[in-house]
Amino acid sequence: MSEEYATPAVIKRMRDAFEAANRRDFDAMKRFFTTDAVWHARPLGTSFEGRAAIRGFLEDWLGGYEDFKAEPEELLDLGGGVVLALVREGGRPVGTVGHVQQPEGWVFAWADGLIVEVEAYTDVDEGRAAAARLAEARG
Repeated sequence: MSEEYATPAVIKRMRDAFEAANRRDFDAMKRFFTTDAVWHARPLGTSFEGRAAIRGFLEDWLGGYEDFKAEPEELLDLGGGVVLALVREGGRPVGTVGHVQQPEGWVFAWADGLIVEVEAYTDVDEGRAAAARLAEARG
C-alpha cells in the first residue's frame, strides 16, 4: 500500500466511500475501486468483478430501498492495506412501511489508494476473523 494512503488517510477514504454510497452517487463510488476489483457478496453466494459489475450490484441493492444507509460504526486499519468496517446497514425496502437493520463486517483490501477487493459478512465475528487473516497474509 502506498504511504500516501496509510492511516489515517485510508480511513478518510473509507468514510468518503460510505458517504458516496449513502448519497447514491454511483459515479463517485466507482472511483474508489480498481478497474478489476472484486466484491464478494457472501450472503448472496456470488461475486461481482470489475467496476461496472460492482456499480450494477450496488445500484440494484440500493434500488431496493426507498431509504437506506450503511453507517460504519468502526473502521479499523489492520495494516497491509486491509480495513475492517463494522457496518450497521438498514433502511426501508421499497413498498413497505417497516425498516430493516443488520450489523455486518466488511473487509476491504486496498492497493495504491484504491479498493481491490471487498468481502461482506453478515456475521461480524466471521468478518473480523477474515480481516485478521488477510492482514496477516498481506502484512
